[in-house]
Amino acid sequence: MDVVSQSVLFSDGQRPAQADSLLAPSVLPADSLVPSILAHKLTRRFSQKTAVQDLDLRIDRGEIFGFLGPNGSGKSTTIKMLCGLLTPTSGLAEVCGLNVNEHAEEIRSQIGYMPQKFSLYEDLTVMENLNFSANLYGVTGKLAKERQQTVIDLVGIGGYTNYLAKQLSGGWKQRLALACALVHEPSIIFLDEPTASMDPVARRELWDLLFSLASDGITLFVTTHYMDEAERCTRVGYIAHGKLLVCGEPDELRHLPAVRGEGQARYELFCRPSVRAFNKIKPLPYIREVTIFGQTLHVVMHEEVAEDTLRHDLAQKGVEVVSVRAIEPSLEDVFVTLAAGVTASGAF
Repeated sequence: MDVVSQSVLFSDGQRPAQADSLLAPSVLPADSLVPSILAHKLTRRFSQKTAVQDLDLRIDRGEIFGFLGPNGSGKSTTIKMLCGLLTPTSGLAEVCGLNVNEHAEEIRSQIGYMPQKFSLYEDLTVMENLNFSANLYGVTGKLAKERQQTVIDLVGIGGYTNYLAKQLSGGWKQRLALACALVHEPSIIFLDEPTASMDPVARRELWDLLFSLASDGITLFVTTHYMDEAERCTRVGYIAHGKLLVCGEPDELRHLPAVRGEGQARYELFCRPSVRAFNKIKPLPYIREVTIFGQTLHVVMHEEVAEDTLRHDLAQKGVEVVSVRAIEPSLEDVFVTLAAGVTASGAF
């Protein structure tokens, strides 16, 4: 894979050495606003295991940053270091312009955190959980009441304030968790797979809320396994085996040479019958990859092979190709390709 240098700029104007990720986040001029999150060579080791290695990252105010990677890739460890909950083994990180090693408590007062698993008090009501969260962050008196009403209205949970948390569905629990994460007016919110327990309608509604927060200048750091959610992010980073492999806008990642592949083309095929087509197309010598997407097949094949050849070969196997169209790689294609490249290289 081609390596594109990644560089970040610290608030003191110094530029650290080059990193080795595939795609760099954009570097802002020295007189720009202090970024929400800045990391250079951030590393965390546990005994003989390196959970996060040499992570370079810059996230600016109002961004929705999607942090993707398989389970055990280092996502949660990264978040814990940035939240001041886990001390880095080496490297530097700043959150809200504050060093995570020196100002962990102050950082925690300026951020919100919404964990994947509901972690509020099940036997308290919605309102009692909001009261507890406000007190935890030192928001009291009239201000606490104002902030509680603001977040209640924002997440739309006003009809449930007297319900016990354990009586809420998964989607409403996530709304409550978001309200508690917002009650002290944080400038950054970390959301760890926030829609994991939500139905499609609730997922969309939550993302509408996130877009509203970002438009108000709040920075969102989101982990997710849903590729449609990753597509909605301003920029996306992909971490595997503790190393940040790529970081950039979704369109940039889709056009990486390693993803597009030299000498290959991608097509969407609508075939009858589709499941049978999947089994019949895989053995063709010019097919590199085939995946089912709903009623269609996404196929990667040698670009010199004509569509008519594909149609003919499948017809010979009893499969009718109704339509063929060229397509761009999806974000899922990006991450599957990169993950496969890491495994094949034996880099980890």
